Amino acid sequence: MALDEDEILNGMSEADLDKLALDLEEMDPDNQLLPAGHRQRDHTKKDATGPLDREKLLDFIEEESKAVEDREDYVPFEPGQKRGKIFQQLEKTQHQKDMDNFKMDPELEECLANATEAEVTDIAAILGMYTIMNNEQFYESQKPENAGKIFCTEGFSATTKCKMNAMPANEPPNPTDVEATLIKIQENESDLTEVNLNNIKSIPIHTLLDYCEAMKANTYITKWCLANTRCNNVVATALADMLKINRTLKVLNIESNYISADTMTTVVETLETNDCLEELRIDNQRDQYGQKFENDTVAIIEKNTTLLRFGYHFKMQSPRNAVPNYLMRNLDLKRQKRVQYNPSSVVTSSVAKK
Repeated sequence: MALDEDEILNGMSEADLDKLALDLEEMDPDNQLLPAGHRQRDHTKKDATGPLDREKLLDFIEEESKAVEDREDYVPFEPGQKRGKIFQQLEKTQHQKDMDNFKMDPELEECLANATEAEVTDIAAILGMYTIMNNEQFYESQKPENAGKIFCTEGFSATTKCKMNAMPANEPPNPTDVEATLIKIQENESDLTEVNLNNIKSIPIHTLLDYCEAMKANTYITKWCLANTRCNNVVATALADMLKINRTLKVLNIESNYISADTMTTVVETLETNDCLEELRIDNQRDQYGQKFENDTVAIIEKNTTLLRFGYHFKMQSPRNAVPNYLMRNLDLKRQKRVQYNPSSVVTSSVAKK
């Protein structure tokens, strides 16, 4: 059945006709041949409220622009002639010179020289430089079933490069003999009561694991410092196993390393059963610890009665206020035990006051 267009148009109201005309005009809004202001119909039907005439204003602006002469260059252009301040490269500072002369151990340099670009990016991600990998690649590499796989196959060309800050070359090295000290620990020598391995970054992971295993049976060492020794989660897990057995160590420092929040929680959880550790320092790790770690740490320290110092800067206000109270409680408990086992000191002090 054919439609009678004239009959349909005659039956439409004035508003319907206006809407139809608007739709017909907007059938091709992307016509590149028309100016942007002409591609759509003006929907406003209000009359002008003032004497402003848009067309006259545009004509006036055009005439003014033509009347103003162009400003001439004071110095004419000449090809090949340099003007202004010529760039001169700044002289390198002493720190930059130290960075250029920075050298690693020959063994590490050989490993890095033979490593592929994808392996280097994975190593950088393990060290905490997560911008070498994108988020998806990083979280996939953390899954247990993907252990040992390489995810960043593009290398540095498709990711953001990170700048590594080297330690100053004039820093004095740690004189501790790592191998000789390990032998003394294994033989449980009585003259060795403190072990300082701070800032020795060349200690292999298997050697640190041997230290943890030897410390389980050692009965003389009371202080062990491992700050800035590149300890990772594997070493931290071995430290946690050691703290469950060792009952001689009183001070443990593992600051400035590469231990994640979950693994550090395993180390802190040993305080629930360890009744001899008095000082534990874990601050300044490469991984950032969050609210869950701080709340779990406060709950663990609340149950401990021997810890006197805890080296960690809490970011939340509540744990930062609660932990010092628990440490003061432990100090008071230690004082009460000392008075209980040595009552003569109390009598002497009271007589001295009189």
